[in-house]
Amino acid sequence: MSRPRKSISVLIALLLLLVAILSACSKSSSGQDSSNASSPANSASSASSGGDQSKEQITLRMTVWGAPEEVAAYKVAIKKFEEKYPNITVKLQHIPTDYDTKLTTMVAGNDVPDIAQMESASIAFPLAEQGKFYNLQEFLSSDPDINAERLVPNISYSLEPGNVIGLGPGPETFALFYNEDIFKDAGLTPPPSKASEAWTWDQFVEVAKKLTIDNKGRNATDADFDPKNIKQYGVNFPTWWGSYSNFIFSNGGDFLSEDGKSFALNQPAAVEALQKIADLINVHHVAPSPVQAKNIPAPNIALQTKKVAMDIDGQWVSAGLAQSKVHYNVGVLPIMQKPMTTVVCGMFSMFKSTKHPKEAWELMKALMDPDAAIDMITAGTWMPSYRDWYTEPTLLAKWTENLDSRPSGYKDAIVDVLLNSSHQTPTGYVKNFNKIMDIVNPALDKVWLGQQSAQEAMDSIANKAQAQVKGRRDVKG
Repeated sequence: MSRPRKSISVLIALLLLLVAILSACSKSSSGQDSSNASSPANSASSASSGGDQSKEQITLRMTVWGAPEEVAAYKVAIKKFEEKYPNITVKLQHIPTDYDTKLTTMVAGNDVPDIAQMESASIAFPLAEQGKFYNLQEFLSSDPDINAERLVPNISYSLEPGNVIGLGPGPETFALFYNEDIFKDAGLTPPPSKASEAWTWDQFVEVAKKLTIDNKGRNATDADFDPKNIKQYGVNFPTWWGSYSNFIFSNGGDFLSEDGKSFALNQPAAVEALQKIADLINVHHVAPSPVQAKNIPAPNIALQTKKVAMDIDGQWVSAGLAQSKVHYNVGVLPIMQKPMTTVVCGMFSMFKSTKHPKEAWELMKALMDPDAAIDMITAGTWMPSYRDWYTEPTLLAKWTENLDSRPSGYKDAIVDVLLNSSHQTPTGYVKNFNKIMDIVNPALDKVWLGQQSAQEAMDSIANKAQAQVKGRRDVKG
């Protein structure tokens, strides 16, 4: 009796052990699935797998600002997206004016879109600091189609290293646009387009002097030149931070110190850049002051009517120049120490409140696809966000060849410089940027008007600006 009972006991023990093993395997398997499902990049239903596993009808809502041609480009991208994913409907909400205030009000009232176009300093980072956005690095790290390496430099916006809260669909950079006829008539060599051949600052100033003409036809190198009666300026230089940041970076300066602890616009490299820009206005008389600039028309008209010979501006002016049929071209910016351009662009961010993060990510990818925005890119308003559109000859040709918006100097002066010599916009990494600039801007107005030197002006507000310094987003901790 004892042997049979022992055998039964052993059998029961073996069965219990088998059940335990199977149960453990089952828990292990389900636990792994649960972990994957908790990731927003893997959590939703159908989109990235081609849209055929789920027939759930989904509606995504996105908000944008922008001119009619930008909204038209979004609609093209949305139409293609909806054709690819017929179970998804996208509601496009265009907010043409007072965007930040209206979107902030919507968010406060829990009327939140799935994704939204954002400007970095004014609204994106304040909302990100409230924890409103997904970390897009998680999507970039797992997506088979798109990753950080496939994007051009300086279009990712991070709350801190590793926490991407926005991606820019249409990068923009700065360059030197000019009227070719003015150079030809003056017998001057136009600006070089290659960064390796860029004018030094002094060379740039000398050319600008020869192209600045008073009402009696004398240029700014003439001893009798009349700076109070100028009919053609050598260069128009908008005095906002986007323009002068190019030369601060070119001169090795920055808005904050490398560790993010100190206000840096009063440091030698930045001060020298700011002073040289002010000297264009007040010493060399080759650029209009901010007051005089109010009478200067838009760049396309200013170059066409020969109010100015050269214009330092964002590449977005290409669209207007192309439409005006002005005989223009583009050269690389003059350098102080090294070639440099600042990349600026709006971004798309995804709200954590979305119920469909995977589908929202697919929509963001569709909006960033250069093919979807090809009309706006070829018109001159945007540049592509994908790196291969700059490096693959066939793709590069689609948006840079045989177009009025892309003159002969474009590839060297803008495409190559973006890839090889670009800097992120300070709004992308300087914490509390707007409050710092609220202090800086009035002081710089005095510099542009010749009332103070750059050193005096920046030193005068350094303590106030320092009180607003909260660090850099690209520095951990």
